Amino acid sequence: MSVDMNSQGSDSNEEDYDPNCEEEEEDEDPGDIEDYYDGVANDVEQQGADAFDPEEYQFTCLTYKESESTLNEHMASLAATLKVSHAVAKLVLVSFHWQISEILERHKSNAAQLLVEARVQPTSSKHAMVHSSHHCAVCMQFVRKENLLSLACQHQFCRSCWEQHCTVLVKDGVGVGVSCMAQDCLLRTPEDFVFPLLPSEELKDKYRRYLFRDYVESHYQLQLCPGADCPMVIQVQEPKARRVQCNRCNEVFCFKCRQMYHAPTDCATIRKWLTKCADDSETANYISAHTKDCPKCNICIEKNGGCNHMVSNSLKHFCWMCLGDWKTHGSEYYECSRYKENPDIVNQSQQAQAREALKKYLFYFERWENHNKSLQLEAQTYQRIQEKIQERVMNNLGTWIDWQYLQNAAKLLAKCRYTLQYTYPYAYYMESGPRKKLFEYQQAQLEAEIENLSWKVERADSYDRGDLENQMHIAEQRRRTLLKDFHDT
Repeated sequence: MSVDMNSQGSDSNEEDYDPNCEEEEEDEDPGDIEDYYDGVANDVEQQGADAFDPEEYQFTCLTYKESESTLNEHMASLAATLKVSHAVAKLVLVSFHWQISEILERHKSNAAQLLVEARVQPTSSKHAMVHSSHHCAVCMQFVRKENLLSLACQHQFCRSCWEQHCTVLVKDGVGVGVSCMAQDCLLRTPEDFVFPLLPSEELKDKYRRYLFRDYVESHYQLQLCPGADCPMVIQVQEPKARRVQCNRCNEVFCFKCRQMYHAPTDCATIRKWLTKCADDSETANYISAHTKDCPKCNICIEKNGGCNHMVSNSLKHFCWMCLGDWKTHGSEYYECSRYKENPDIVNQSQQAQAREALKKYLFYFERWENHNKSLQLEAQTYQRIQEKIQERVMNNLGTWIDWQYLQNAAKLLAKCRYTLQYTYPYAYYMESGPRKKLFEYQQAQLEAEIENLSWKVERADSYDRGDLENQMHIAEQRRRTLLKDFHDT
């Protein structure tokens, strides 16, 4: 790609729970290429062992009614087996993350202990210590027996205190967490106990929503879509840190942590990385505003495209990240993406170790941030390609199908670069050793092929279709190889 030098620029479903909820069109982020995982398979045909896609993951998008039906089916079946009410069965399921086989095994072994662990029955010792009284233990008022309410623990409180207790908690967003008011009593209140105590239909509707949220979030095979005001639920057979996409709002996220998809980095590591980046926001601001000087003519330069292969006005070909001669990147690209640890740092002063730690973080953060910016710039390239295709079709220079490969190439580029971006947090926290060397080698191979693909996508008219599709195949193969070896399965 070319660079800007100062002012010298170069071209380069069913209704959900809430009947009042209307589906609104969301503003598309101009920095994203929508659905870049879709529509490119035909252009990157893999054969034999290469056909394995480490990101392949089966999931289903459920509406509120569909997911409620699934939950109720499990609940009714378990209630009949345990011989408990539907409300109690739900609390048991929540406690054991809806793992029905585990619940049945525990029930077979010790049915009473199962209910104790689910916090719906007290231990026998605590139950024996309760004494009968006509006084409410909260307001200390004398209450007629018929106005005293208690759970299985027999801790008695007046109806008025129970109503206030439940009302306050539901207003605070509590669902299955509503529990007994007695000190040190952890018994949960079944929903059929709470509903009659809520004073308004509005509050009962809130309670239903909070219960549904808690039921879904506790289910090991379900996740609520994190999209804004989206009621959809994602269902899987085996919970993993894999990419899923809501078919209602198109939100893409990791099933396991509900954050942005982050392969090959695992959920715990990406949380640490994002927290560190937020804590070092001033460092991030510095790098975001940072420009570089051309290694030949020393003019201040700024990227205007996603490719890191730079061509300055002085026709110097160099790497944006290391400013080294691009010709050497065919054999030395590995060195550009690999951080060189100081083996003697442990013997140096604390100040020197702190400087080395900052240097290491900046190395990885700069590359993380650079690929994020490249994604945004390449999204603009994608838009230009779409406009160019539209223009050619309008001028009878082929059909959409004839030029679809150009759009697919831009989508695949985004897909590969997105994976590459998330390799840097992975490498930052990875311990030194043979496995890290292998990872850095594969990371460098992927990065080299992505830059080759980016260069060709930005200059698509200079390359024939076969050349471009071959580069797509190579880049996707590198991506899959890295994920197969390092993405947790």
